[in-house]
Amino acid sequence: MIEFVLDGRSKVNTYMQLVQQVKQALRVGLLSPGDQLPKVRDVAQSLAINPNTVLKAYRELELEGLAEGRPGVGTFVRRSLAGESLGSQAALREELVDWLHRAQAAGLTDEDVTALVETTMRAARQASV
Repeated sequence: MIEFVLDGRSKVNTYMQLVQQVKQALRVGLLSPGDQLPKVRDVAQSLAINPNTVLKAYRELELEGLAEGRPGVGTFVRRSLAGESLGSQAALREELVDWLHRAQAAGLTDEDVTALVETTMRAARQASV
């Protein structure tokens, strides 16, 4: 089951942070069709946010065809975003964890890592064009 985390420094709306986290979980296979998303009340309590914010996120996922609400039961995943690369993700994740440990040992903060990854991805995309 997914466990939501909010970044209070992010400029992204709270409900969109929830939507993005569900999409990420769908891409990496942490959530699959048929899985139940956490109950609105539970998410609202654990994150200390308004339940309407969670409802808005779940509605957005429904509009995108990724989830469906079942009255009185909950919200369930309808489809995955995992691509054919899902099988190779485990090995890549292991390498990434090793790399993140080296980055941390080198003194990089989360923000440093994010900046390094994003700028490197942009440069790699431009180089392949």
